[in-house]
Amino acid sequence: MTITITAFERSPDGGKGLARDTRVRWALEEVGQPYQVRLVSFAAMKAPAHLALHPFGQIPTYEEGDLALFETGAIVLHIGERHAGLLPTDANARARAITWMFAAVNTVEPPILELVTARILEADKPWSNERMPLVEERVRGRLAQLSARLGDADWLDGAFSAGDLMMVSVLLRLRPSGILDAFPNLAAYVARGEARPAYQRAFAAQLAVNVGHRREPT
Repeated sequence: MTITITAFERSPDGGKGLARDTRVRWALEEVGQPYQVRLVSFAAMKAPAHLALHPFGQIPTYEEGDLALFETGAIVLHIGERHAGLLPTDANARARAITWMFAAVNTVEPPILELVTARILEADKPWSNERMPLVEERVRGRLAQLSARLGDADWLDGAFSAGDLMMVSVLLRLRPSGILDAFPNLAAYVARGEARPAYQRAFAAQLAVNVGHRREPT
């Protein structure tokens, strides 16, 4: 059955790999599964057809036969359970990899998203200058904990897994802030994730969509 995912017709980040469809593309590339992409506009995301797939009007969604999924964590977990390459075969290692997936989206990503919101959407608010140091400190606190756990290891728990895929994807959102640079082992960890051939293919596919939209008509 053909796998179809949805992605932004024009990504807000201009194709820098921060849109969440990149996570799903990366997962599919890691397990060697072909997929199709249906591009949706911001208007289409709020239309009934898309809301039937994603009740919150976001991307990505995942369709395979009569199965429709939303939320990147759930989608990547499904891909990992269906195809070899993202989750260990050992039961305990598999459980730990899934734990790191949840940690990425539930513990590490929320303060990072708060920082993104503060920097982009709230920068003009009168209280922004006072709030920003507090938001940044929460992010640094989480990074310090993650950095201590990672240490000098290449990946979070032995070999690369879906836990690393999700964590690297989350940490990439910090690049514009420069905060990640204060944690060399995390910066190197992210760089290792980006260097994986599967990530490179996923990134190139998303970038191609946005470059195509930037081209002037001939």
